[in-house]
Amino acid sequence: MQDHPHTAIAQRLKRANGHLEKIIEMVEQGEPCAQIAQQLQAVESAIENAKKALIHDHINHCLEETLKLSGAKGRAALKDFRLIAKYL
Repeated sequence: MQDHPHTAIAQRLKRANGHLEKIIEMVEQGEPCAQIAQQLQAVESAIENAKKALIHDHINHCLEETLKLSGAKGRAALKDFRLIAKYL
């Protein structure tokens, strides 16, 4: 049985959480601000990517079913929505 797509998203967030815990240690140990900022950027990017994956999963699995039921107009709307969602 294949994992639910949200399992992969949860794993991404767990890795980001572990990374964030390391950054907290860096702050507490007085590591250089530039290094901390760089690591914070990496965590921010990981969370942003998890959010995008969740949104695209929702489009592909939840909205798709609803819009397909509305025929050609729904399929066209879904196509347009997928196109614009690439820019999230």
